[in-house]
Amino acid sequence: MIAFLAALSPSSIASSERNVIREFWDRVHRLPGGKKLFTRAIGLAAPYTGTIGAEVEVLTRGHAEVTLRDRRAVRNHLDCVHAIALCNLAELAGNVAIAYSLPDDARFIVAGLSIEYLKKARGTIRAVVDAPTPETSERHEYPVVVHMLDAKGEEVATCTLRTLVGPKKRQ
Repeated sequence: MIAFLAALSPSSIASSERNVIREFWDRVHRLPGGKKLFTRAIGLAAPYTGTIGAEVEVLTRGHAEVTLRDRRAVRNHLDCVHAIALCNLAELAGNVAIAYSLPDDARFIVAGLSIEYLKKARGTIRAVVDAPTPETSERHEYPVVVHMLDAKGEEVATCTLRTLVGPKKRQ
């Protein structure tokens, strides 16, 4: 387990010959506390992502669901979930969906992001994404659309990540 956590450092993820995100999720998500451990590890690899305290609930090839609990730390002055917390949630959901789906020899980076806020986000917000599933590490840009829903299932925001996939650097 420690070896997997070490493999989740940003430089290890980018240079590993395997898809360590997929391997780690597949190994831990069914264990008690496994989803929390996975999400915490992602937050250690990408510290800003960890600041919102979201949790990866579902992760399969091309699909992710990530939950953000409403609490004071993610609210704005209007007592709803802050716009940038929603951006962070969308990026986390989109990134784990695409990362899980990548071939072993591929890596990605978000090249751009656009978001549309549809209504005030209150309560627990669930980000749902059905991402493209790249078959090769050939350089290509993919739109990754993330829908953010409140507890009633009403969409509060939609975000599109422009995600650039390409081959990992050889060492």
